[in-house]
Amino acid sequence: MKIASLLSGIVCVVALAGCASKTAPVQNVDAAIAGQYTESQVKNAILSAGLARKWVMAPVAPGVITGHVERQGHSADIRINYTAARYTINYVNSQNLLAANGVIHRNYNRWVNNLNRDIQLKISAQNIQ
Repeated sequence: MKIASLLSGIVCVVALAGCASKTAPVQNVDAAIAGQYTESQVKNAILSAGLARKWVMAPVAPGVITGHVERQGHSADIRINYTAARYTINYVNSQNLLAANGVIHRNYNRWVNNLNRDIQLKISAQNIQ
């Protein structure tokens, strides 16, 4: 009887831990750009990184790009503001990502972190060319 109770307790703890770890606080990015680049170079790096990550990127105003991504029935929208010296990636909206009260499915943060890393790589690659 004690073993059955112990096992059911462990199963409950594991189930609750699995549910709790699906969400995390929404991560927005505020990144400084090291080096001297033009606003056009930063824009091109953002668009190129987004395309490589399968984001639909659209310049909507000077210094502003919107991004949209869809993955397996989930979607997210972001807004990227940029200058020659820095850029920000901000959450706008999502579907099926458990977004509420400042938290979201952890996959969103992974998508944005991957996009941010690729933007940094695209910017720095312009020094090599």
